[in-house]
Amino acid sequence: MDAERLKILTESAKYDVSCSSSGSARANKKGGLGNASVGGICHSFTPDGRCISLLKILLTNKCIYNCLYCPNRAEADVPRAEATPDEICELVMAFYRRNYIEGLFLSSAVAKNPDYTMERLVVTAEKLRKEYRFNGYIHLKGIPYADPLLLTRAAKTADRMSYNVELPSAKSLKLLAPQKTRESLLLPMKQLAQQKSEYAAEHKGKGKFLPAGQTTQMIVGASPEADGQILRLSQAMYRKFSLKRVYYSSYVPVVRHSLLPDTCTGLLREHRLYQADWLIRFYGFTAEEIAGEGENLPQEYDPKCAWALKNLQFFPVEINTAPLEMLLRVPGIGTLGAYKIMKARKFGTLRFEDLARMRVVLKRAKHFITCGGKFYGSENVSAVRNLLALEEHDSSSEQLSMFSTLDTSASALTGQL
Repeated sequence: MDAERLKILTESAKYDVSCSSSGSARANKKGGLGNASVGGICHSFTPDGRCISLLKILLTNKCIYNCLYCPNRAEADVPRAEATPDEICELVMAFYRRNYIEGLFLSSAVAKNPDYTMERLVVTAEKLRKEYRFNGYIHLKGIPYADPLLLTRAAKTADRMSYNVELPSAKSLKLLAPQKTRESLLLPMKQLAQQKSEYAAEHKGKGKFLPAGQTTQMIVGASPEADGQILRLSQAMYRKFSLKRVYYSSYVPVVRHSLLPDTCTGLLREHRLYQADWLIRFYGFTAEEIAGEGENLPQEYDPKCAWALKNLQFFPVEINTAPLEMLLRVPGIGTLGAYKIMKARKFGTLRFEDLARMRVVLKRAKHFITCGGKFYGSENVSAVRNLLALEEHDSSSEQLSMFSTLDTSASALTGQL
């Protein structure tokens, strides 16, 4: 593949953020190349310091659809290119041998029709596995309206698949992406979830059917839906389709149109949605608790602090007796800290000083807990709000580096709130 086509096809793929992690543990085949790491394949740095990457590319950016927010839409005046399945395979193997990549994220604009496009994606993945003997991680993008049989073939070959719902409501999808429907995106996700469950039961955990599961992406700010509605949709997809991740992409006006905003949404709103998503997946919160359906998340402090300030009737909680589910709702106590507290208090009464050694963020937590009946925080609600907002500003403004201490970087690495 020549350099010009490679540039066009990789540049066109950069707007899809639903490919950053895998979690796959595909078994290697003797004589093959590549490895799908349990730790995940992503174009990022892992908590242990490794930089792992994948080739992110489209088969083609020649699209018959006209989604208004998409740089590759049919009416866009942009350079076009396409590649054959064999060209993609050769590129993957060449990049892997040079140690440029560890895996592949392969997507495509909808060329000719959905079945034609999906079949080319599947053929590429199958060739990599069978002809090129590639053991590494493969993430395929699903094409709306494609034949269900093609989805099954894809799921038996790829480690992960993603159907991007893009917009949080059917109304916005109809307005901004009229050739897609909610059903064309959700029904394939439902099919893959059901087949994965059936395959696991039939093979008793042996074999591989979409081992790294599914992800999806939503654009935040291109349409008027509030954070509460976005989180409710995410929660429903986690429950119904056992998704691994929902990715949120703050809107950037790459394409100008009268139906689209003229300004960027901003990364802070995206960041708050990821924090709220983390609370739903790991802390036992529901979307309804975090934000009303028409409500946006506050910018001053994280969603966990916001919930605590709205529900002060539940606080303070006694560290030595509170159940796990309540400890997880205390600002400044993450999942690791909560389990450490549960374990340590079996051997004696915990003191305030003990919590510092467990890396509890006491600047936040002290306003919502007691230790042995003693309260160390402020009873002035307005003061607590101001202190939390100030602490959030101070912590978010620090850039982590190799010289950050374990105490200052632990919460960032583990996602604790």
